[in-house]
Amino acid sequence: MTPLLSERLAAQLLAGNTLPKAEAVVERLLAVQAQDARGFRLAVRARTGGGDLDDLEAALTQRRSLVVSWLNRGTLHLVTAVDYHWLQPLTAPQATTGNARRLREEGVSPEAAARAVAVVVDEVAGSPRTRSQLAAVLAAAGSPSRGQVLVHVLMKAALEGRIVRGPIIDGEHAYVAVDEWLGPAPAPIGRDAALQRLARRYLAGHGPAAARDLARWAGVSVGDAIVGLAAIADETEPSGNDLVALPGAAAPAGSPPRLLGPWDPLLLGWASRALVTGDHDAAIVSGGVFRPFALVDGRAAATWRLARGRVLLEPWDALDADVRLALDADAEALLRYLHVRP
Repeated sequence: MTPLLSERLAAQLLAGNTLPKAEAVVERLLAVQAQDARGFRLAVRARTGGGDLDDLEAALTQRRSLVVSWLNRGTLHLVTAVDYHWLQPLTAPQATTGNARRLREEGVSPEAAARAVAVVVDEVAGSPRTRSQLAAVLAAAGSPSRGQVLVHVLMKAALEGRIVRGPIIDGEHAYVAVDEWLGPAPAPIGRDAALQRLARRYLAGHGPAAARDLARWAGVSVGDAIVGLAAIADETEPSGNDLVALPGAAAPAGSPPRLLGPWDPLLLGWASRALVTGDHDAAIVSGGVFRPFALVDGRAAATWRLARGRVLLEPWDALDADVRLALDADAEALLRYLHVRP
């Protein structure tokens, strides 16, 4: 394992240095890709030493300490409620253009999109609403809601800072009004201050890294990433090849064999994932889909899938007996975490 990979695994809480609570894990990583419901839950599991799925659900639904919305790269991400308030205005503008284009491609004019957002915002006021409920209300109001249009309307409302995903209702993430669900927003911070905070927090969970890595992960421009990193230059130390890191980061350690879910943050945090996937990248990432995989000595060694209540491992090469035992034990823990019975 290279020193760089070892340091990044430590930053990602995958080198034996887990945290006890879901909120602490998400705070460390800042934002966890969340368009796959099982994926973000498994990302938290791997970094809490097994964790407790019910506690994560409580953070989403009762404590309201974690929230999902369209943030980095215009993609759904899981963040703490505290971080949502400054990360949303920083990352939303970059996604707004693409969202408007997709609505136009679906035949929805800016005026019709604005009216649809108004319907959604009015409907979630005072009570969470599921996607199917919102689709029915939009249709009844004569607003566009067919097919992918609904997703882009909801995304527009989220990018405007009007709604987020709130409680889990019958297994579905419902939508809520931001101010009602999260309470009054704190005083806003300036863009330069937000970029500085972004750079510092990104390095905590992803360092060592370069400006291009930060830009790719957050969906900001390379110029903005450079501004953010320059603002904390006196807090960082060089790590070779234009990489920087925060001093005093967790000491690198061995990474035990474990199963990681789809869209795991370990594959999404940098401009290149080759350190982890190596020659097997195409087996994990295909058509924009990131498959679940097994991590052995810090590198992808197999893909896996759930079938009939069992974890089916598909290694590319023979696994040592002790590695296989460790992965089998983690598979059992994963099934318990997801409340899956064989």
